[in-house]
Amino acid sequence: MESDPAVIRKIIHVDMDAFYASVEQRDNPDLRGKPVAVGGSSKRGVVAAASYEARAFGVRSAMPSVTAQRQCPDLVFVKPRFEAYKAVSQQIRDIFARHTDLIQPLSLDEAYLDVTHDKQGIGSAVQVAKAIRAAIREETGLTASAGVSYNKFIAKLASDQNKPDGMCVILPDQGADFVASLPVRRFHGVGPRTAEKMAKLGVNSGADLTQKDEAWLAQHFGSWGSYLFWAARGVDHRPVNANAVRKSIGAESTYSEDKRSETELRAALDEIVDIVWDRIDRHQVQGRTLVLKARYSDFRTVTRSRTTGQLIADRRAVAQLGHVLLNQILPAEMGVRLLGLTLYGLVDQNNAAIDGTPQGRFTFD
Repeated sequence: MESDPAVIRKIIHVDMDAFYASVEQRDNPDLRGKPVAVGGSSKRGVVAAASYEARAFGVRSAMPSVTAQRQCPDLVFVKPRFEAYKAVSQQIRDIFARHTDLIQPLSLDEAYLDVTHDKQGIGSAVQVAKAIRAAIREETGLTASAGVSYNKFIAKLASDQNKPDGMCVILPDQGADFVASLPVRRFHGVGPRTAEKMAKLGVNSGADLTQKDEAWLAQHFGSWGSYLFWAARGVDHRPVNANAVRKSIGAESTYSEDKRSETELRAALDEIVDIVWDRIDRHQVQGRTLVLKARYSDFRTVTRSRTTGQLIADRRAVAQLGHVLLNQILPAEMGVRLLGLTLYGLVDQNNAAIDGTPQGRFTFD
């Protein structure tokens, strides 16, 4: 259901600060002030989350653990405790629910809230956001950043503006100028490849996008052209969809050097499995169809898929089926420059089929 574009909504995007790592630092005082990475420290390990101390060294989520350790020799690795993160996430959801029922979680650590009509009658989205951030700090010992605006697109951009532990408010008459001032790489869903493509077309900022008409954008970006046209002007009429869930969950990696040997490819796939399973577990969903994507050195892309009779419900099942699909493209003598894995046919934890729209996620790559 589309919202009425004539109604000025009050939207908050709340994003916890370095959530997994912050929970670990909260629960273990010895980790406070130290660079912390949540994830495995083995050669095949992947960073699931990094503290701000670690981020100062360039450590990022989805980075191979060996790379992270090389960039930050003092990095402390901590094994993930997803049950602990889920418990804290529920505390945070309960805080949201005091103010609105229109809550669209994106993951354990971020969500959109529509507080146009807030439960407590506060009337000000800014004051609601302040109350939520204060309650999160008091009740969980953690910090959250928030973006407050009149639509989802700008609220999410704003929540990242003053991180960590900050808030940014963008009023309706400020939206277009705010978006124009940002590099397109800041736009949610614009990955490195799309940003590179845009740069080659002379588009580096929101202001550059406003110089392109809708037909030109459709020509170069297909169905996303219309979205880009309006987003660059600060317009986004998508409603906050309570309990919306993704149609698919996946991850992919592009390699600076092509991978050819079976050993290399299996190790690369294991890293992707770790990332995908983390996302599946965070969203508490299961699925029936797994798709492997591979792009060769000549940019030819192939996919292999398998639909199972039973739900794919744990990491072991994802890994096993992923390697079965990988077998179908071996040997890869030409070399693989990109490898990806995606789970489709999702159901929620109550086995209800999911046919809602993706959670506000726009992937242009």
